[in-house]
Formats: sequence, structure tokens, C-alpha cells
Amino acid sequence: MTAVFVDRTESLNALASVADALADGRSSVLVIEGESGMGKSTLLREFVERTTDAGTTSCRVVLVCSTPGIGTHRPYGPILDALHELQRRSSKPMRRSSWWGRALGRGAMAAAPDLLSAAVPGLGMLFAAGREFTDAAVSTGSIPGDSLLPVQTTVTQQVIEVLLEQARADDPLLLIIDDLQLCDVTTLELLHLLLPRLAGEPLGLVLGVSSYTSTLGNGPAVKTLLEAWRGSHRELMSGHMLPPLPDWAVRQLVDARLHGQGVPADFALQLAHATAGRPIFVEQCLQLWQPAYGARVPLPRDLPAAVDDRIDLLDDRCRELLVIGATMGEFFFSHTVAEVAGVPHSQVQDLLRRVAHEHGLIRERCEGLPAWAGCLNTDWYDFEHRILQHGIRGRQSQGARLGRHARLAEALRQLPHAPSERAPRELRALIADQLCQAGPACAGQSSAAHYELARSVAVDDLSFAQAEQHCRTAIESARLLPQETPERDLRLVEAVELLLCLTEVRWKGVESEQNSGGIDTLAAEAEQAAHRLGDRLLIARTTLQRGKTLMAVQGLRPSLAKLEEAVQHARGCEGAGGAAALFVAMVEYGRQLPKRDLQAGLRVLIEAEEFYASDPSLEEAGNPVLQHARNLNEMQIGVNLFDAGHLGEARRRLLRCTDRLRGERLRAELPIALNYLSQLHLAMGAYEDAETVLREALEFEERRGGDSGWHAYNSALLALRATHDPARRDEAAQRIRDAWHETERTRLASLMPIVRNLYIEVLLRLREDPELARRLADDTLAETRETGMVRSEIAGYCLRGRIRLATGDTDLAVRDVRHALTLLAEHGDLPALRTEEVLYDAATALTASGNGSEATQLLDRARREVLRKAEGIGDMELRTRFLNAVPLNRELFGYEGEGEGGTE
Repeated sequence: MTAVFVDRTESLNALASVADALADGRSSVLVIEGESGMGKSTLLREFVERTTDAGTTSCRVVLVCSTPGIGTHRPYGPILDALHELQRRSSKPMRRSSWWGRALGRGAMAAAPDLLSAAVPGLGMLFAAGREFTDAAVSTGSIPGDSLLPVQTTVTQQVIEVLLEQARADDPLLLIIDDLQLCDVTTLELLHLLLPRLAGEPLGLVLGVSSYTSTLGNGPAVKTLLEAWRGSHRELMSGHMLPPLPDWAVRQLVDARLHGQGVPADFALQLAHATAGRPIFVEQCLQLWQPAYGARVPLPRDLPAAVDDRIDLLDDRCRELLVIGATMGEFFFSHTVAEVAGVPHSQVQDLLRRVAHEHGLIRERCEGLPAWAGCLNTDWYDFEHRILQHGIRGRQSQGARLGRHARLAEALRQLPHAPSERAPRELRALIADQLCQAGPACAGQSSAAHYELARSVAVDDLSFAQAEQHCRTAIESARLLPQETPERDLRLVEAVELLLCLTEVRWKGVESEQNSGGIDTLAAEAEQAAHRLGDRLLIARTTLQRGKTLMAVQGLRPSLAKLEEAVQHARGCEGAGGAAALFVAMVEYGRQLPKRDLQAGLRVLIEAEEFYASDPSLEEAGNPVLQHARNLNEMQIGVNLFDAGHLGEARRRLLRCTDRLRGERLRAELPIALNYLSQLHLAMGAYEDAETVLREALEFEERRGGDSGWHAYNSALLALRATHDPARRDEAAQRIRDAWHETERTRLASLMPIVRNLYIEVLLRLREDPELARRLADDTLAETRETGMVRSEIAGYCLRGRIRLATGDTDLAVRDVRHALTLLAEHGDLPALRTEEVLYDAATALTASGNGSEATQLLDRARREVLRKAEGIGDMELRTRFLNAVPLNRELFGYEGEGEGGTE
């Protein structure tokens, strides 16, 4: 039958309006939605053909589509395909010189970091460092969660830059992505970061979406993203829902397809009513029509019946081949079907070709084969539509389907490929999928295959979200293995450990257990499996991971107990692996312990530093994870020395650490170190220095792109500084709002109460919205009582006391400051909390309530605390500035001269 396109005038006009607006300089995003079988893909292809043939638009139009079963495993797949197509069409080298073109020439399956390294000078070293770091991380089994995100974000931002450069290089670019629900998660993240930059760019998007609930792809994630985009980018977004074909369009289709074949006069109307105008149903019925029907036309009762009727026209041999092909997926290989069927390949090739020619149902793909499939020496067939594939796949029992999946996996392994190279990752992904769908019989192989893919995607592509999906599949497969067997336990440990490493940066605080896939449940499961295996090193590593998930889910108290347990387990491990596990566990425990006991935490951190220096194997290993832990340990000692009042030594350590980090390739820890250094500068009255390092930290992360809890923290500190200048009031208000919104998006458990408290401080200084300030203080106190973050709880009581004092609630203010004093007496000095400021706030409230004698005692204590800290500053100029320039210190000692009013 001849292909005919009918109706869809409204839909074509919607697409044309996007192209016309883009040609006039207005970017937009059109979402074309339609349930499977409504003709969405046909519409998009027709639009591209019309614009290309007729030259009706001055835009370049590129159509790409996610490949089912592969699209979900290929980072940035549709975007790299689009760039590849632009390079193919271009008569001149792409911008960023010819490097990008040469890199794309290696094939669209090349990893994005490799392409970007070839295209952008200087990125190669960064990606090499990122890969080395990631490889060490997945091997070591533990990595601080703030270290992987910068690498992933850099890759994504650079792919966006290349796409925008290609859009600017010639006529405006209209990029059409079909089957968005089948896209890989890295492409979805890229689109999420691209949309805020789209306005004013010569780039428009058309996104085709069908089912959100398909078991393939990322339908639920796409649905959530589209809802978010419609809320935040209203002016940019528009949508179009594909309607059914009207009766007249069905008649037009019948007349064109069955012209001169004696079709009854009322057949088109019968067909329109029976199919409700659903194009795929109409197509199946037209394929079934035969002239012998005469006036009585038997119409299938529904779409599945129409599919069954078409399949029943085949002989048994051909039906068996198509069932095997449909079991593989929406596309299949003749060689693989032949292996599973036990029929000679040449015979299968002939049969499949005859089916395609005489019956339709399948189409041989002769053009547009992906680069990775070029060396497989097999015919590639696509089903006419996934509804056909689903219908044919359903013509077998569950047992038969499971067995065929297992045999398909084995047959795919037999496909010929370049003998000197490893099988292409796309092929390995297909094999892993077949193993997964084969059920319990292949569960161990499935878990191993998906774990290997997760490591490969993480290390080679630096695509951690994609690796996460493979990890979760590996875990699901491992759980199908017999309970408490060594293979099951080992598979669980390795997959859970990698998953938690890769996702730690996105853990969302106390709500993580519900919203992040049950991270603590996973960590507990892996910990128990490690104990059953009896492997001391795995026990130490999984116990450490459990301590970190407990911090996110339950708070500080249970986390500290588990982290201390991890240190004890690691002390019992031998060899280089044991030394590395011990050092990483000590650093993590030492970083968290000061939040409840500053002096004890310092002792652990210094012990870790001494251990690193005493064990040559740690430094000689060249392991970037250990170097990262060493950097974190050094800066944590510096900031905790500052918290303890040893300002001179803290300054020396933090300056040394930040100088070294600036010279490293990855510099993942630099924003943290600069944050610590800025806090020290602020405490010592070096305000210009503080602003300089804060701006350095902000610019560093803004170049990298994406949300970051530390970016929010640094922005909040800069907002606080801006409150001291009346001309910067608006800047302070905007910065703190932006910082808080970013904190709410990232929700790092340790930083959220700190930034919230800074928000309250800014509101107090600006004398704005006391009701909001009170609500935020209430939130901090409610949260910190649950998480055990005592430092932020003390600060929260002080801030709420100041709010209540300002509104005349003196008795309630006194109650709050007494709570703060009680906690301070119990825990002593704490990080990110100045003891003298707590004492001063308490004295202020007590003075207002008539407790002058007690207030005087507190002020005397505050002065002694300031003098103790001053003694730790060896440089007299710095000591004098500390005493004279810091507003609180001037207030305590009655100094006069230059300075800023109020307490810092």
C-alpha cells in the first residue's frame, strides 16, 4: 500500500508557528503529545519532509529520536545525534575549529567527554582528572558526595555550549526530539539546564512525547519535568495534543489507499466509528482489507484484535520468527533471531524480507544505522509500530518469553564485531536488558552486566545519573537470587555501594528515605550482606556508607555512632585497602563529630592527618579519592581550629590549603575551602578579603553551572556582607532569597539550617519581614531537634530571641537565650558558631528583662573569649584589626574608630 498523509493541518500549523517564530528571532518550546498510535512520529517526519522539500522555512530543521532499549542507555544520545547530523550537512567545519567535526567523525557513540575534549582546548585535562577520580571512587567504595557533581555538570554545560554555538553558526536551528520519554536521563538534565538559556538564542525545540507510563524509558521523569517547565517557563512553553482523525480524513485515507478496489460506500464511516479515528488502528484495518469481502466488511473489535488478525495471516515459521524478534524489542537483528530459532541465518533473512514485502508488520532498516551497528554483519528490522511489537510479544506464555530472553542474550553475545575491540556498549546494554527480562534464571548475570555498565558509564561518560539507573537494575536483579547466598550478597554490596557513592550529592536531608529510593534501607541491606560475607574491608566500607545515609535520613546522633563503628572496623583491616578505608572513615567521622563535640572532632582529624603522614602507601598510591579526603581533612582542621578560637593557626592552614587547591586539576573542594577561609576573614575583620574569596568561589561554581549547596552558602555570606552598606540593600535581599531557593533545591542536611539562619540574620539587619524571620527560626529549631545539629539549634534560639526582643516579647526572648546557654554549656564551642556572640545575645535579652547582674557576667565571659582568641593571633596587625574592626568586639570593649555598626 502507498503511504498517504491526511489531515493534521492544525498540528502542522502548530509546528510551523514554532519555526516561523524562530526565524523572527523568538525561541520557544512546543510539546507534541499523543498516546501511542496517534501518529505523532509520522507527523514529525512529515513536517520535516515538507519544510525540507518546499523550503518553507529559513530555519535548519533536525529530527532525532531516542532508540527504544538503547536511548535510555546512551548519555546525551539525541543531542549527539543532532550534532552529528549538523556536521554531516555542513559544507564548512563546525565552530571550535575542526576538532569537534573530527571527534564526531569517530561515530555518534563516542562518549561525550571524548568529543568535548577534542572540541574544547583544556577540557581534556579536566575530564581525565574526573575519570581518574571516578574510577578511584568506584574502586575505593567511598567518596564524599560533593566531589562528583562538578564533573557531571561540566560535561553537561559544555554540551549545551556546543549546541548553542552550532545554533548561532548558521540559520536558526529547530531541534525536534521524538519520543522524549525514551531519552536518557542526562539528556533530560541537559534540557532542564538549557531552557533558562533559550530566550534570545537562535534555537527552538519541539519535543514529541507519548506514554508516560511505559516500562521503557523515563516516562515519569519526563512528566515531572514538563510540569515543572510549564510552571517556570510559561512564556517559552506551549503544547499541542494530537486529536483522532476526523471521519472525513478516514474517508480520504480509504479512498487513497484502496482506490479502485471495490470498497463499499459506507466502509470508511464504519472504519472511522470502529477505530475512533486512531491512526494505528485504522492502519491495521486497512492492511487486513481484501476485495473478496464485498459489502460485508469484518472489522476487528479492537486494536489488539486487529493486530492478531494481521499476524494470523502469516505461516507458523514466520510467526515464530516475529515472536522472537518482538521479544527482543521494537527492533531486532536477523542473526539473533536465527540463532534463537535454530534456523540458518540466510533462510531467516529470506523469510523476514518476504514478510516485510508481502505483509508489512516489519521494515528493514537500510539507512540511518547507528555507527556501533555497522560492524555487526546482520540485517536490522524495525516493527511498524511498538503496538504491533507489544501485540506479537504477547503471543507466548511467560515461561516461553523468559526462555527466549535468556537465549536472545546469548545470541546477542555471538554477534560478530571488531575482534580487537570490546563489544560496543550499546550492544552490551541490549544484552543486559535481555538478561534482566529473563528473570531469576539469569539474575546473577543481569546484576553483573548492569553493574559493569554502571561503572563504564560513570567512568567513561562521567554520566552518574545514567549509572544510577544501571545500579538500581543490578540491585533488583541481585534480589532475585536465592536469599543469603554469597553471590547475592556480593552483587548487592557492590551495586549498592556504587549507587550510594554516585547519588550522595543529591540526598535531600531527612526526607531522603521517602524520596531518594530508600537510601538508608539500601545501605543497611548492603551492610548486612557484607557481614554475612565476613569480608572485613567490605564491612568497614558498608558501615561507613550506612553512617552517611543515617546522617541524611535520621540526623547526626545515629550517624556518629555508625561512623565511629566504621572506624573501628577499618582498624581491623590489613593491607593498602585497609589503610585507605581507615583514613577515609577517620576523615568522615572527624568531619561530623565537631558538630556535637568540637575538641573530640579535632582530635580525630589530627589523628587522621598523622596517620596519612605515617603510612607511605596512602600518598604513594596516587589515589585521587585519598587526596580528596586529605584536602577535606586539612581544611576541616583549619576551620575547626578557627571554631575553637585558634585563629592564627587556622588562618595559616586555610591559606595553604586554598593555594594548593587552586593549582589542582579538578578543584572539587575549592568552593568549600574558600567558604571556610571567608568565615575566618569575616571573624578577623578582613572584610575585603572575605568578599574577594566569596566572589572567587561563586564565580568558580557559576562557570561550572548547576545548583550547589556550597554556592548557596557562599552567596548567603555575601548577602550578609552587603547588609552593612545601605546602597547594597537590594543586592542583599535578592542574594539571600536566591541563596535560600538554591538551598531548598539542593537540601544538603548539614547546610540547610546554616543558610536558613543566615537568611534570618539578613532579614533582621534589613529590618524586613519579621514574621518570615520568626517562621524560619521556628523551622530551624524544629529541624535541628530532629537532626541533632546543635550548633544550628543554638543559633536558632539566639535568632528567635532577637526577633522576640525586637517585637517586645522579652520573656519569650529570655526563654530562648537560656535554651541556647544550656546547650552551649553542655557542648562547649561548636563549628560555625561564635561563643562570644551567643553570650552577647543572651546578655542583651537579660538586660532588657532587668537581669543586669547576670548579663554583666555573660559580657565578661564574652570579653574573655574574645581575648583568648586574640592571643592566638601572632601577627600584631591582624590581632589589632580583630579587636578593633569586628563590630561585636568593639561593642564589647567600647573601642571607638572606624568600623561597621552592629554585630557581625
